Amino acid sequence: MFIEQLALDQRQAALARQRWTERALLITAWVFLAANTLALSISRGDFRLEAWWHLLAWTVCAIAGVWLLDKRLPRRDPLLFPLALIMTGWGIIAIERLEERLEPIFADRQTVWLIISVGAMLIVASLPQVLRWLRVYRYTLLVIGLALLVSTILLGSNPSAQPGAPELWLGFGTVFFQPSEPLKIILVAFLASYMAEQYPALRAEGLEAEHRLLSLSPRILGPILLMWGLSVVFLVWQRDLGTAILIFVVFLTLLYVASGYTPLLLIGAVLVLIAGIAAYQLFAVVQLRVDIWINPWPEASGDAYQIVQSLFAFASGGVFGQGIGQGAPNNIPVVHSDFIFAAIAEEWGLLGVIAVIGCLMTLVTRGLRSATLQRGRPFTALLAVGLSLLIGLQSLLIMGGVLKLIPLTGVTLPFFSYGGSSLLTNFVILALLLRLSSESPSPTGER
Repeated sequence: MFIEQLALDQRQAALARQRWTERALLITAWVFLAANTLALSISRGDFRLEAWWHLLAWTVCAIAGVWLLDKRLPRRDPLLFPLALIMTGWGIIAIERLEERLEPIFADRQTVWLIISVGAMLIVASLPQVLRWLRVYRYTLLVIGLALLVSTILLGSNPSAQPGAPELWLGFGTVFFQPSEPLKIILVAFLASYMAEQYPALRAEGLEAEHRLLSLSPRILGPILLMWGLSVVFLVWQRDLGTAILIFVVFLTLLYVASGYTPLLLIGAVLVLIAGIAAYQLFAVVQLRVDIWINPWPEASGDAYQIVQSLFAFASGGVFGQGIGQGAPNNIPVVHSDFIFAAIAEEWGLLGVIAVIGCLMTLVTRGLRSATLQRGRPFTALLAVGLSLLIGLQSLLIMGGVLKLIPLTGVTLPFFSYGGSSLLTNFVILALLLRLSSESPSPTGER
């Protein structure tokens, strides 16, 4: 009896420490965002109360989120929710600062999407059977996702209405939605479910293949070629280079985790190289991005203007940055979406860049930590790995592109960039990670 009471007291003390940590992080985030909002108001000379409604909405989301999560998921990871909120709040303030060139409605829209996204996160996180539904109804979800993809290919449009721009959105009046965003979650859930069922066979195949070197059975080679083909569909019909690379790399990593077959990474790199060379030969937009990546300076005032201005922004930011509301990030086209990382770098300098990378890296690390806790449960472990990689790899793709380390891929920076579809999808991913972090494996294994 004494031992049971002691264990109960220890669990309650651990929960109390977790709640204190989460609240301390949220309070720190609120102070940071309030100081940013005040500094931006001072730089503009505008102290209207309307400028503070974004912070008020953020505060309501934080309070409501903590209150409901305490009831539904008391054992959740205490870092995930505060990290997502501080990144989103920081992104909204950056978008608001860029409104000298943008429509003022952009920051307001992103705030509305924050409210919707937090609501969706709370709904998904509160469903005790959501992980089971993802596994049981994987084929239904996959059909729905592929139907959305086909609909985009046939009926897609682009909100900017620029000639030749990729048509990756479905429009409903003035509201546009990018189906490839939720499709990423659907594909990760489907792949995690498939590989969980095939886990013993995949592991055995991987061990045998190690001895046979590059001799692969259809059990491993078939899914690789299938997902490579799906990625090529994204690239050919939609010219969505970022999503194509992201989906294939996440799939390849999941297959590697499930099988333990190291040469898979080499095979995947070869397939990516083949697809990249073919895309370079077939599509002018891919050729342009690669040429700009190799040498942007001959076209510094033309096609390479965007990436050149981004590099100038990083250079002018220095170590400590130009300051909130200072600098000239508005010189970068589409700075509020694809290049918001460059805007933050100019205003916050190297310190801001480290802070952004640190927030994203910590969130991904905590997601992967949830995977390590799912001992004996292949589906939930692979799902946690896949969802964490979605955020981590997408962040690397856009940050590397903005810094000219790799060609631009056109994806958004998770939680920071403007975009309702992306924000909603990332908060649904967060909900699933919160649910995964709160569940410990049962003694009998998979539930």
